[in-house]
Amino acid sequence: MKVRYSRSEDVLIIEFSDEKVDYAEEMGPVIVHFTKGGRPVMLEILDASEFVTEISKVAMRAEEKPIEVS
Repeated sequence: MKVRYSRSEDVLIIEFSDEKVDYAEEMGPVIVHFTKGGRPVMLEILDASEFVTEISKVAMRAEEKPIEVS
């Protein structure tokens, strides 16, 4: 797994594999890139600093239960 952050563009990129990307789906500030077989290859988080701040706030309020983010 590779993780990169572009400060100038405020984009966090998480690469799960080196497989070829066939298509991508955008869900709000998140873009998921998939193989032809539907396996996720890469995750892009746009406006990453805001996204991470919000996730951190949710995590800090959570008890020991899993957090579901939509």
